[in-house]
Amino acid sequence: MLEKVPKVVVVGGTYVDMVIKCHQIPPPGRSVTGSALSYTATGPGPNQAMEAALCGCEVHLISKVGGDPFAQMALDSLTELKVNTKHVYAAEAKNTGIIVTLVNSEGENTSCVYTGANSALRSEEIDAAERIISEADVCLIHGRLPHEAIVQAIRCATLYNTKIILNPVRPIEQPMRTSGDLPMEYFSANILIPNLYEAADITYQSDASIRTAKLIGSDLVARGAACAVITMGKRGCMVVDRNSADHIPAFEVELVDQTCRGDAFAGALAAYCAVKDDVREAVKFASAAGALACTKFGSIEALPTKAEIIELLQKEEME
Repeated sequence: MLEKVPKVVVVGGTYVDMVIKCHQIPPPGRSVTGSALSYTATGPGPNQAMEAALCGCEVHLISKVGGDPFAQMALDSLTELKVNTKHVYAAEAKNTGIIVTLVNSEGENTSCVYTGANSALRSEEIDAAERIISEADVCLIHGRLPHEAIVQAIRCATLYNTKIILNPVRPIEQPMRTSGDLPMEYFSANILIPNLYEAADITYQSDASIRTAKLIGSDLVARGAACAVITMGKRGCMVVDRNSADHIPAFEVELVDQTCRGDAFAGALAAYCAVKDDVREAVKFASAAGALACTKFGSIEALPTKAEIIELLQKEEME
């Protein structure tokens, strides 16, 4: 008898990323010579969807592209890794979102983002994907989309008792949102996965240090989230639920490019949670994915397979 294939629905923005590697990121008014160029589909939607697919899940992406040649490039990349694009809609009058990223020799990066067609995703288009959300084990949502689309995705997943993992970043149309001012629907998520700085902003904390991560996570849980996973990059993660708070250390790897660390983490977390209901083990699995994504240059090219993640976990256990 064949095992049931876990199903993940990803709701997130689609972009084309032009990544240039250089020795140092230039200050204003200066220019530097690049040493490498990566030109690929990216964004939280494609990256997280592809990572979940690489971990063995059946994955559907809900997103939006423009009416330009970049749109087909993004769709081809998704199809190549067997991500279902039936609900990747097109806004013919807009351009596909673009990210221009500079990465220095230390693996640090800086970016300029043009949201493009991502700002046109509507709640009606979420409703059109109701069936796939109802059948999914996990609905993974990235908040950098129009507010109404995010809220509708949460409501739909809640209606069908589909597990919700949400990165509660600011909606596209609210870049200057007041700290802590998130819709109450966001706190109905099973797992919130903000990074430390986003979490500090949500909870009115001025100190975004590891010392406050436990307090921040407790605040998010008190507001209604079943669990909060505060990601802190190379400093690991703080996992907080109603029972305890635990620090999960990061994996030590040689940093090449941290561009896709967060998306690899989110996609792998969703894949694990689609199979097992163990958040802390899921975070360890996701942390390994995030670490591996830092060892290669680029975005999609850096995403690790399930086998690579398991190999790193086994290696860590043996040491």
